[in-house]
Amino acid sequence: MKVQIVGHSVPKQIISAYEKFLRLERNYSSNTLENYMLDLQKLVNYMDDEGIDYRLITLEQLDRFAGTMRDLGISARSLGRVLSGVRSFYRFLNLEGEVETDPTELLVSPNIGKHLPEVLSVQEIDAIEAAIDPNMREYQRDLAIIETLYSCGLRVSELCDLLISNLYLDDGFVRVHGKGNKERLVPISQRAVDEIRRWFEQRSQLAIKKGHEDYVFVSMRRCTKLSRITLFVRIKQLAQLAGITKNISPHTFRHSFATHLLEGGANLRAIQAMLGHESIATTEIYTHIDRSRLREEILLHHPRNISYNKKSTQDLDPV
Repeated sequence: MKVQIVGHSVPKQIISAYEKFLRLERNYSSNTLENYMLDLQKLVNYMDDEGIDYRLITLEQLDRFAGTMRDLGISARSLGRVLSGVRSFYRFLNLEGEVETDPTELLVSPNIGKHLPEVLSVQEIDAIEAAIDPNMREYQRDLAIIETLYSCGLRVSELCDLLISNLYLDDGFVRVHGKGNKERLVPISQRAVDEIRRWFEQRSQLAIKKGHEDYVFVSMRRCTKLSRITLFVRIKQLAQLAGITKNISPHTFRHSFATHLLEGGANLRAIQAMLGHESIATTEIYTHIDRSRLREEILLHHPRNISYNKKSTQDLDPV
């Protein structure tokens, strides 16, 4: 869906050039592009209301814009994303010579703190797989999906877009098209390979719709590429059936993949490459998860803590 910016404070040709810049030079996906344009619409609305020329906007006015967004109930995380889009727009204007200086250079994003994502244990992943009903048509497909998500640490869109022509199962690799249409080769476990091959035996009997023949995972009912929404709903259902109360999604398997690799001693740079993170800073969130778990393990198993906890219990008055 292409977003049409409505407003008079920024000329249409500037909006069009910016959209083209994001699409062609930054190579953003349609979803990312749509979000950037929707966020720009918020700034355009504000400048329209305040009578501000986009070329003359000041840092103080941008701070007031951020304050207005907060007053409207936008969360700190969402506001951070909006301001990131505003910075992107003014960096573009500066590159194009539309503004002499970038007014967003000192624009401060809200402090949203470190959000540690939910992580599943191996036992919980096994429980989710065990919750799949073997009598359902989707049984083998869903088993292959979960093993592929966990084995390769794929994003939801990467799994849905995975092509048969990009599988190198004999070599133990899959070719993934990630954010910005960047390609990477990701190792795949033998267990995931086996589940995919069993799924292909069933898939070969389906009448796949034209244009969807190369997608690895398809809808059993529509025989078309599996949608992200279908995958989200299915994972939620399986987690509920497995009795898991954590708030999980397909992305949780990606977090679990990275965390378990780090706990197993994998190099952070290797994990970054497998996840397709552009910045190592994004991957470093998993070191925070690892540290928090390490602290729990120390509190539980370190001799000093064990003896202290025993002593504390003995010092309690008998009931």
